[in-house]
Formats: sequence, structure tokens, C-alpha cells
Amino acid sequence: MISCGEPSGDLYAGALVAALRRREPDLEVFGLGGEQLKAAGGELVADFHGLSVTGLTEALAVLPRSWRTLRLLTEVARTRQPQALVVIDYPDFNFRLMRAIKGLGVPVIYYVSPQLWAWRAGRMKTMKRFVDRVLPIFPFEEALYQKAGMDVRFVGHPLIELTTPAHSREAMLQRLNLDPARPVVALLPGSRINELERLAPVIAAALPLIAAQVPDVQFVVAQAPNLSNHLFAGFGIPGLTLRIVKGQADEVLHAADAVITASGTATVQTALHGKPMVVLYKLSPLTYRLGRRMARVDMYAMVNLIAGKRIVRELIQDDCTAEAVATEAVRMCNDPEYRGRMIEDLAEVCRRLGGPGASERAADAVLDVVHSADAP
Repeated sequence: MISCGEPSGDLYAGALVAALRRREPDLEVFGLGGEQLKAAGGELVADFHGLSVTGLTEALAVLPRSWRTLRLLTEVARTRQPQALVVIDYPDFNFRLMRAIKGLGVPVIYYVSPQLWAWRAGRMKTMKRFVDRVLPIFPFEEALYQKAGMDVRFVGHPLIELTTPAHSREAMLQRLNLDPARPVVALLPGSRINELERLAPVIAAALPLIAAQVPDVQFVVAQAPNLSNHLFAGFGIPGLTLRIVKGQADEVLHAADAVITASGTATVQTALHGKPMVVLYKLSPLTYRLGRRMARVDMYAMVNLIAGKRIVRELIQDDCTAEAVATEAVRMCNDPEYRGRMIEDLAEVCRRLGGPGASERAADAVLDVVHSADAP
């Protein structure tokens, strides 16, 4: 049984199931996920679309559906008795699910472990009680779980082998009727509706300011496949050269010279493409105030956390303005020394993520638990 609750987790779930099936072709997989899990051969007991939001207060709106999904998955697990549950990130939901499924005697594996080092460190007690094996994707996380006495296997980041673009930069831009000789700024405004609603207006307002200072600039918006087209209507700005591309984030990043991105998995994805970026993070005022009290870090962008220093600019909450976004984007486009230094630092971040094969290593670690559960 697998549970993932957002597009990045769905991507990792699909790659994991594909690796599992290469080893065990008759393996039955079911649970909570999306298109990627389904395409890899998993059976969707429930679809996560609409469940994933950013923020504490925002989560209240989806709470009734979350509880219904939790009850459904628990009942299905009680009936079908899986040999293991793999939960992928999405801790607010998965912590409740793993309690229920563990109570049925099913081993629990946590893949893409929760960021206990960033906030709510007290959740380690829950991890120790309900999780049989942890599969973190960042190298510094392994020691944290070892110190807690948990069974942990660092597998590396699955995006390393999942970020290969299908087209060259030139082919991608020509397909969009854009000029490969002109600068390209990629826009990744988020994969959750409430995230997009907060960031898209800020980014859209920054675009004319950027265009006024970067001659012949072209913009390409990477639209997450789970989001409706009408949510991107604000990017229809007269006088700008702008294209919106759905479900091709890697192609968009590969074609870009600079990137404006929401915080999250997209920052690692951007780093793997070696592109300079500015990272945006904006929540409701109440959610932000509550979250700040629980935070244990003073940086938000994952690439900065991996590097241990601020290598990319973070525009957080009140600092996330159109003027600040434009200033940073213009600098990335017009200052070669600044661009080069950031690209070098991002290359070091990528080296720290480990080599290719994370999904394969994760599959081996999962099947090890499954076969151990088979033993008398």
C-alpha cells in the first residue's frame, strides 16, 4: 500500500512502483496517489487532488475530505492486508494513516521522510513508534534518524534520474515559437491551488518590471498538470512574450536562463538543471505567524538548507513583492558574475544529493521489509 498526497510525492511513487515491478512483476500496489502512481500500475483507492494545500489554517478547509480518505484507506487495508505500507512525505495526513495501518499489524516504511530538523521535532517520537524503516532523500537526514535509534537507509534524491528533459533547449523554444537567442525566464508559481493564488499575482506584477530592464526577455510558465487553466489567466499580460506549458517542468527549466519559483521540490529540480533562481514563499498571515513559532531553521529553500548557507535569494512573506522579485530576476539575467557564482554553488548542492538510482535503492529497501514480513 502506498500513500502520497501531492504532485512531487506522486512522481516519486510512480518511479518507486516502476522499480518494484522490475523486481516483482506480479506485485500488487494500491493506495492514495495521482496520475504517476496509476501510470506505473498502482490502483488508486483515492486520488489526492484537492487534498494538498500549504499552511495550517488552509488545511482546515480540506479536513473533512482528509478524514473520509483516511477512513477509506484504513478500511481497504483491513480488507486487503498489505504486506507493507509506504508513506511518501505528506506528514500531516500520513502520520494519521500510519498509526491506523500499523495497528493492523502492517510494517510501515517512510520514504521522503518529514523535515523534523526544520520544525516540529517532537514528531520523532511518533516516527519511532510507528515506522519500521526510514528512507530519507537528503544526506544530512540519515544521522538524525541513526541518533534516534531508527532503521534508516539514505537512498538519495529520486529527482536526479527524473529531471531529464525530453527535448533540447532549442527544440523546446522553437516548438513554443520562441527565439533561442533571446533570454528566457521560467516561472514556477507552485503546484497547489492556494499557493498559486498567493504567488501568481506577485509574479505577474513583476513581469513588466523585468521586461523593462532585460531586453527581448521571454517568459515561460510551467503549469502543474493537476491545476486548471483558468488559474493562470493572470499571466495574460499584453505586450509580453509569454507562453504557458502544462506538465513539462523539466523542459521549461532546461530552456531557462533564470527561474522564479515557489519554495519546495521545484528548488531542487531547478538546481539539478543548474539554473539560477529566486525562491518565493507566501502564506496567510495567521499561518505564517503560527509556523514561525515552530520553525527551527532560518532558511526555507531546500537548496540553501542543503548548502548550509544562502546561495539563492529567498523572498518570504512580506518580502515577497513584485519589486523584489523583479530586482532579483534582473540581476540573475544581467549580472554574469552573480549568475556564475550561483550556478557553481548549485552544482555543489547537486553533488551532495548522491548519485542516480534512488528509486532502485528505495525499491530494494521496501522489498527487504516485505520479505521480512513474509517470514514466520
